Amino acid sequence: MTAADAVGEPVLLVGGGSNLLVADAGFPGTLVVVRTDGVQVRRDGGGVLVQVAAGASWEGLVGRAVAEGWSGLEALSGIPGTVGATPIQNVGAYGAEVGHLLEAITVLDRRTGVVGPMAPAQAELGYRTSVLKRCPGRWVVLDVTFRLALRAEAAPIRYAELARTLGVEVGATAPAAEVRAAVLALRRGKGMVLDDADPDTWSAGSFFTNPVLPADLAAGLPAEAPRFPQADGRVKTSAAWLISHAGFERGFAVRPGAPASLSTKHVLALTNRGGATAADLLELARAVRTGVQQRFGILLEAEPVLVGCEL
Repeated sequence: MTAADAVGEPVLLVGGGSNLLVADAGFPGTLVVVRTDGVQVRRDGGGVLVQVAAGASWEGLVGRAVAEGWSGLEALSGIPGTVGATPIQNVGAYGAEVGHLLEAITVLDRRTGVVGPMAPAQAELGYRTSVLKRCPGRWVVLDVTFRLALRAEAAPIRYAELARTLGVEVGATAPAAEVRAAVLALRRGKGMVLDDADPDTWSAGSFFTNPVLPADLAAGLPAEAPRFPQADGRVKTSAAWLISHAGFERGFAVRPGAPASLSTKHVLALTNRGGATAADLLELARAVRTGVQQRFGILLEAEPVLVGCEL
């Protein structure tokens, strides 16, 4: 990578590749695939600090954490990709976010060539974003350190659907192993755990992020639209609700037999039914995005990283 940087060669860093949509023309430069591995654990007070190489499997880390009694990651089960990618967009699911557990990141600054720590505050983590994502290519994540509790119980359950599945109240807790099993079952039911035999899982997961709106714009949504007040006064709503109420149902395709369609299990996933090109997926994404904007005046934003293409 440093050799490519020295001569101005474009570089694309890839972890697991599960959150990329690359143009059909490909990438005109050097591809660097991160395959570093390794975990270091040290006790700290009543918990542990777990330092993980950027190329390690995220799902492998979550599984180990639950098995070892390191509490906090269990609600993030079933998410593909590598550990180094998780702070870049502040990966989250079922009420948990990487930012809730992040202790430090080690990064290479490609502008200066300096390797050093980046504190969570410096990473400027937000909903599916960070300074790492907003300045693509500047920093390379080398490892990530998480602060986890030492206990068999999960972190408090923040997500209503998960709480109902577990039979507990929001804010209560449950054994971490049970939380992990429940999350995996919920994700499988939505086609969000890869299965080679199920085209509904051939996707990048949720293609659009949930919009976070100014309060006045959120007030103009239909009364039944989901609303989640944020600390800064804005209001988050559900991209899936907007999509389905703009007339796009599960399995929607821009034309009969098109190789790209919405999942038959969840309208947030754009799936490759077999043989779809990047252009096919972008055509579908644009149709959904335009429909939501025309119906609600809200422009959805893509969650995957688009390489050489745009909506």
